Amino acid sequence: MRSIVAALLVLFVTLPAHAIEVKRVVSPGGIEAWLVEDHKIPVVALEWAFEGVGGTDPAGREGRANLVASTLDEGAGPYDAQAFQGRMQDLAVSLGFDAGRDGFTGSLRTLKDNRDEAFELARLSLAEPRFDAEAVERVRTSILSSLRRDLADPNYVARRAFYAAAYPDHPYGGEVRGSLESLPKVAIDDLRAFMKTELGRDRLVVAASGAITPEELGKALDRVFGGLPAKSQSARLPDAVAKGTGETLVAPRPTAQTLILLGQQGVQREDPDWYAASVMNYILGGGGFTSRLMEEVREKRGLSYGVYSYLIPLDHGALILASGSTVNAKAAETLEIIRAEWKRMADGGATEQEIQDAKTYLTGSFPLQFSSTSAIARILLQVKRDNLGIDYLDKRDALINGVTKDDVQRVAKRLLDPARLLTVLVGRPEGVTATKTLEGGS
Repeated sequence: MRSIVAALLVLFVTLPAHAIEVKRVVSPGGIEAWLVEDHKIPVVALEWAFEGVGGTDPAGREGRANLVASTLDEGAGPYDAQAFQGRMQDLAVSLGFDAGRDGFTGSLRTLKDNRDEAFELARLSLAEPRFDAEAVERVRTSILSSLRRDLADPNYVARRAFYAAAYPDHPYGGEVRGSLESLPKVAIDDLRAFMKTELGRDRLVVAASGAITPEELGKALDRVFGGLPAKSQSARLPDAVAKGTGETLVAPRPTAQTLILLGQQGVQREDPDWYAASVMNYILGGGGFTSRLMEEVREKRGLSYGVYSYLIPLDHGALILASGSTVNAKAAETLEIIRAEWKRMADGGATEQEIQDAKTYLTGSFPLQFSSTSAIARILLQVKRDNLGIDYLDKRDALINGVTKDDVQRVAKRLLDPARLLTVLVGRPEGVTATKTLEGGS
């Protein structure tokens, strides 16, 4: 049955973003959602988020929200973990939850004929989670194992070190999954308390797509979410500005290559400069083999298999990052080239041809993301969470095409300053002077 659902999701016809009609739905109980209704295939996708929930676990109980998210499908109502999972499999239902820095999210995918049963499983998981001891301990053990494995992953080590240095006094600097020390301290009563106090309808954002009418969706919204608390008690995250500017941190590891991760304060999604920053980043390092970083580091000098830059817009902060890896002996040279390209973009901006090529890609590739019912729902949810407006899909191309050469120059000068980069290297980088050597190396 799952293979049938997968085939239906893949076979969804990709449509231009501007051809998608988004409807605003308000349930009888007052819960709002955005819907892309499409009955060509019998699949329904529901995506939701509780904004700002889960980013502030209690001190010493870090990882609580993630443990909740990982166990909500491990038994609910009359079903223990095995029975709940078996019921989902029998109905070809996919139900999952995730805790992130800026919210607690959920997703549901089901065949149209099974949607009533699927909505009931989603309701049970939110309203009557069991948190049976065996299931919780099994999931906890799995998360602890993944944390231990990640300690040997240079990418993970670099990312953790970067965020800890950039946000030392903010929840963004922590690990959503908790730590080897904190996670064992999270009790089942902590999970139950989270469900009673954190998942309030005042933080709820919902999007849906597929074979469901607005009236049917309205009833489903009240069924799935109507029994939740009216308000969340989760604390609002404060805004954050990236710190650690100018620092070079080295985490020694006995590896043949050095992983490089560097970055600085970026631009948030609602900033008017977002579109200019997106064009600039594509040219700098976001365009794969067409980007400047890839051209200078890989194509001309063969120093790395790949080097990329990317924008990370957080709800209460933002980053622009670049990453790549090279042999230890070439770490200093690679780092110097990346910083030089950072400066070249800041000083001179981009050419008209580079800008036009970036616009062509950013507008042309976007419709390809609408590849399934589930993908549409996910995109719609993000648009709603970012407060971009229900007509955003119609406006997006014009906003990108409106970026000028002067805009790119201004934004590059605003964001890119190689002297203020926070740099993390994991490995045995030669020729690099560290401002701080991180503990835990060998």
